[in-house]
Amino acid sequence: MSDTGVIPAAESSALPDLSAARAWIVTDGKAGDENQCVGIAETLGLAYDIRRVPASGPFGWTAPWGPIDPRQGPYRSKGALAGPVPDILIASGRRAVPYLRAVRRASKGRTFTAFLKDPRTGHDSADFIWVPDYDDLRGPNVFTTLTAPHLVTAGRLAAARARPDPRLAILDGPRVAVLIGGDSRHLSYRKVDMVRLVTDLRKLAGSGCRLMVTVSRRTPNPLRDAVKALAIETGGFLWDGAGDNPYVGMLALADAIVVTSDSANMVSEAVSTGAPVLLFDLPRTYIRHRRMFAGLAMDGALRPFAGRLEPLAYKPVDATPLIAAALATRYAAHRSAWTSAPAGT
Repeated sequence: MSDTGVIPAAESSALPDLSAARAWIVTDGKAGDENQCVGIAETLGLAYDIRRVPASGPFGWTAPWGPIDPRQGPYRSKGALAGPVPDILIASGRRAVPYLRAVRRASKGRTFTAFLKDPRTGHDSADFIWVPDYDDLRGPNVFTTLTAPHLVTAGRLAAARARPDPRLAILDGPRVAVLIGGDSRHLSYRKVDMVRLVTDLRKLAGSGCRLMVTVSRRTPNPLRDAVKALAIETGGFLWDGAGDNPYVGMLALADAIVVTSDSANMVSEAVSTGAPVLLFDLPRTYIRHRRMFAGLAMDGALRPFAGRLEPLAYKPVDATPLIAAALATRYAAHRSAWTSAPAGT
């Protein structure tokens, strides 16, 4: 298995049949972590249960090194890990690490464990680990790619284009999806950042583009209000939570995508479309994310956003099937080793 994100064609086109495998997705419920796991599971065609571990309390505070809440352990009648342990466990987030460890121990290693992102407990914490290229973790079971896994599959994009959301289809002129994140532990939006973003979006709308805007739960209220007013004023669209989430439809119909630099996940989803991606840079952007953005810029997929469209032509960048193929290959080897092991081992 490569740690470069490059898989031989034979491996990616002939995945093992995992239809009989039972899978769990284990996180503390954080949407970004859970969506990455679901993206991998669905790409593999796995039947999966979502198991959410406690996000608060002393057992969360001591993760990833501490123990699990004993009331949530494997083989119990209720709790996060209730019931027989699965064939495959895919986890993400530091609070999930002790629970992955508990399942690994309870199954005596038979459950194949996969972890997305650095568990902070070493490369041998799971049978398979994916991290982005900009992370430092490496090992024989560690697989890396430039971008992150996600749910914006080629199939979902094609379906959204075939049956476009009526709220978006009526927009005339070039459609620009605008993906706005928000405050995080790495950065906070300053007033000057919000003013600059709205000003540049107004320039874009003034050139005849129609904005399709989505905001995050983390988006500061002043910015949320300003872009909503701008979308209404310029004949665009902003999803305010009413009706179905049109996120995939926005990406599918976008002639270009503006995305804020606080979210590597949103950038990963944007470049999977093949549409020009324009990055609104925030001054305190996480330095490791800048490495990813630099790589995408070198690939011709991304340019800085300066209030205008930029012509970019590139092949869609989607790491999800690569990661899924690497995980499946590793799982096949794991299963083969356990099937051929002498009874009682």
